[in-house]
Amino acid sequence: MTGTEKHANVVELPANTAWPLVFALGIALVMTGFIMSAAMSIAGGVVALGAAIGWWRQVLPAEHHHTVAVTEEALLSPAEVPEVERIRIGTRAHRTRVEIRIRPISAGLKGGLVGAIGMAGVAMFFGFISEGSIWYPVNLLAAAAVSDLASASAEQLRQFSATGLVVGAVIHLLTSWLVGVVYAVMLPMFPRRAFWWAGVSAPIVWSGVIASGLELINPALNSRIDWKWFVASQLAFGLTGGYVIARSEAIETLEEVPLALRAGIEAPGLTDSHDKPDAPAQ
Repeated sequence: MTGTEKHANVVELPANTAWPLVFALGIALVMTGFIMSAAMSIAGGVVALGAAIGWWRQVLPAEHHHTVAVTEEALLSPAEVPEVERIRIGTRAHRTRVEIRIRPISAGLKGGLVGAIGMAGVAMFFGFISEGSIWYPVNLLAAAAVSDLASASAEQLRQFSATGLVVGAVIHLLTSWLVGVVYAVMLPMFPRRAFWWAGVSAPIVWSGVIASGLELINPALNSRIDWKWFVASQLAFGLTGGYVIARSEAIETLEEVPLALRAGIEAPGLTDSHDKPDAPAQ
């Protein structure tokens, strides 16, 4: 604040800007273009880049501010200034959380691996009894990334393919790990009997989401898929992976600790050695 402003009844506030909203619009266009067209992604990239430059210039080389006049009625005497009550670490009064104990990411990775094995077992059993080959579902999954398998005939899909096995295994494992981590994060949000909710309802919802976009992701799989067996394999993943995650030990979170302490920053005033512990509830 300049010397002139120090003697005036004004406050200096950050200048208003619409660049963050424009930047968000550009990113949304980029993501939408992945489904619609490359031109939309390019246009979104141009919008996002322009917004990023405009946003950057709002703070560099100097922050933009504007001053707001303060009326006499808004001024408080020293006696009227309220005392600031500092947050006391370990109390829950300052914020509300759904859950303060969560499953670790490692539990999601373990559950995803176990779920991947269970899901693969159901899918390969389906391939054996319906097509006479356990490699049929493996090659169908790999067709999302292997052009030769995407245009292969049913007879070719029944044959063993080293490329299909490696690509299918990588796709299956990475997807299973991702879903397993999502399960670990979301499991505390489910009501009681979370394992059954996660093992039954979530796979059914997930199957519906995949069904809506599978034609774009993997046309070969979409044209040959048996949805009864697909849902069964998703349930196998949910029940086995969900069981492992639900049985894992929950860990405490640091949600009640101020950000400065979580980041390891010394912040005087956040802790007070003279503070007394809360009195026990009567």
